[in-house]
Amino acid sequence: MRKAVDKGAVEAIQIIRRNGDNLLQIINDILDLAKIESNKCQVEQIACSPRQVVTEVICLMKVRANAKGLSLALEVQRDVPETITTDPIRLRQILVNVIGNAIKFTELGGVQVTMQLDARSDEPKLRFDVIDTGIGLSEEQIGRLFQPFSQADTSTSRCYGGSGLGLAISKRLAEMLGGDLTVTSVLGKGSTFRASIATGSLDGKKPIDQPCEAAQGTSCVLQSAIRLDSCILLAEDGPDNQRLIAHVLRKAGADVAVAENGQVAFDLALAARQAGNPFDVILMDMQMPVMDGYQATRELRSAGYCGPIIALTAHAMTEDRQKCLDAGCNDYTTKPIDRAVLLECIAKHLSPEPVAIESD
Repeated sequence: MRKAVDKGAVEAIQIIRRNGDNLLQIINDILDLAKIESNKCQVEQIACSPRQVVTEVICLMKVRANAKGLSLALEVQRDVPETITTDPIRLRQILVNVIGNAIKFTELGGVQVTMQLDARSDEPKLRFDVIDTGIGLSEEQIGRLFQPFSQADTSTSRCYGGSGLGLAISKRLAEMLGGDLTVTSVLGKGSTFRASIATGSLDGKKPIDQPCEAAQGTSCVLQSAIRLDSCILLAEDGPDNQRLIAHVLRKAGADVAVAENGQVAFDLALAARQAGNPFDVILMDMQMPVMDGYQATRELRSAGYCGPIIALTAHAMTEDRQKCLDAGCNDYTTKPIDRAVLLECIAKHLSPEPVAIESD
């Protein structure tokens, strides 16, 4: 009897989590579209590895493909440069949307992703072809595919779900990155989505040494498998967030001390340093009573505190990120937290390097 109850409870929790994730995705999509249409969405131009970005996305999407019994293959052409100048976060968002969409509308076969350089014009572009063996689209459906809140037809929305925002946002982001998002399709046989972005100057940029011909050839290390053998100070005033974030950190192997406001965090951080046992990382909520995270971080830096401080905030605009960095934070992550993103962010700032363990 106990096993049956436990199984039912687990299934209920999984349903709640899936619906919560779906709701969060819809909210994020609406916010993104609102920022884009009000010209508040900013993109960065920084050096990054396109192969690393696409490989991380493939690893993430592999879970969805496996759940449907689909293949998911990656081919990286030899002419792709090792680094380009673009916004890796927005590029990742485009690829997650397009590849996730291909998997959602494919029931048999699989999805092939190809990355190659298109240097035919004065401004070279990197091209991502996402080829699926899914339901395909008619010319009429293609005509309205990139419109906000639009899907191929009402039956598609009922059968497959979704807000109809992902592709509209992805197209606008691709245009902001100097490229475009287009589609060709045969109804009943599949579709090819082509996303392109500008690479920036390629002068002195080397092509990759070894092209990748399949997803199996990439190294997919699950972020959830990161172990944090460290001591972390969590500055967070919300009791629910305290319990949730502390649980995630402790499950990953960390010792966690909790501060309910910035003043307590400031005192604990300096006391631990003076005792010779400084915290390895401080997670600093930026909106707290008594002393907020911005002031607490500035005060710590003024007192000579050099340890890594990672901002936790519900504000996700580019200017909010910069405000946290200007206050003295080393990094920034948003709430509601994503377990894998949070652990990966913390792991980047730990020394020595964290070890990967098998996930539960």
